[in-house]
Amino acid sequence: MAIGLHNLKPAEGSTHTRKRIGRGIGSGHGKTSTRGHKGNKARGQINPNFEGGQTPLHRRLPQLRGFKPVNKKVYALVNVGRLQAEFADGASITPDLLIEAGILRDLHDGLKVLGGGEVTSKFTVHTNFISESAKQKLEAAGGTVEILGRS
Repeated sequence: MAIGLHNLKPAEGSTHTRKRIGRGIGSGHGKTSTRGHKGNKARGQINPNFEGGQTPLHRRLPQLRGFKPVNKKVYALVNVGRLQAEFADGASITPDLLIEAGILRDLHDGLKVLGGGEVTSKFTVHTNFISESAKQKLEAAGGTVEILGRS
């Protein structure tokens, strides 16, 4: 049997007994309970971000500038070259078909077809948005473009 991280275990009887701190002088771990004398680490938890009075990292770094738009639109993108590679001549390509084919995972705020790659097949493409170059390439190959409702 091969040794791997999934089947490692200690040898029989090789485990250590737990260190019982704060159980009296005779235990060897009484009084200060292995914490030493005084100081923040002896008394309680120290803030893990505390840097001993030095200006902390989160105050030394510059603040982020600008803003993130609350209602930013994110579009699912696909190039015409990918459509050429995946679909047969005369296919009617819809956003749902692209998800079924595994080309897209999610439509987000709509589908946008871009002009990367070459097209030689006739397609009917149903999309929310299309770039000018993609439209020209599809129509030059004899295909058509139908714009769905914009989101």
